[in-house]
Amino acid sequence: MRRFRVAIIEPSAIIAEGVATLAGRSGEFEVVYSGGDMRMLIERFAMVSPDVVIVGSQMVGANNQSLRVAYPELQSVTLALLSTTVCDEEVMRQFDGVVNIYDGQAQIIRKLHAAVEQGETNPYSDSHDLSERERDVLILVAKGKTNKEIADELNISIHTVMSHRKNITHKTGIKSVAGLTVYALLNNLLDQNDVTL
Repeated sequence: MRRFRVAIIEPSAIIAEGVATLAGRSGEFEVVYSGGDMRMLIERFAMVSPDVVIVGSQMVGANNQSLRVAYPELQSVTLALLSTTVCDEEVMRQFDGVVNIYDGQAQIIRKLHAAVEQGETNPYSDSHDLSERERDVLILVAKGKTNKEIADELNISIHTVMSHRKNITHKTGIKSVAGLTVYALLNNLLDQNDVTL
């Protein structure tokens, strides 16, 4: 039987300990890290080496960016949301599974197994990398071009531009032009001098 290494990111010690205890009782999930700050986990990521990261919903509610974009280390692990508050559907989509605060031990184990299976059959790195054409569209969006200007420059229809923009937003988790511009700059897709203010 495979044992999965689990990291829990939840600011409430009571909730984190409860989930750790319930998940650990099965013998299939070993909690190797628990804390209230994602950056601390990322700093220790190579040492901790989790297979599954469970993230409390209040840790992602204010952040409009996908966790896997903000923390590339998370691309290779199963992400499960620990729903302790009402969550936006868009936020929930970035996770491989959702565990509810009111779930019992059997439900938690079942949902973690389903999340692991989902993560293995639909890995982030295969489905969330931008295609070459999406990168072209992103660069032009960051340069301040309109959909029509992008369509003309790339010799594609406006509908295709809008489809690419929708895919870019879904893959990056970023909705605003300013956010996409920062993403393009941080990923060296364009130079700061190319951006019009």
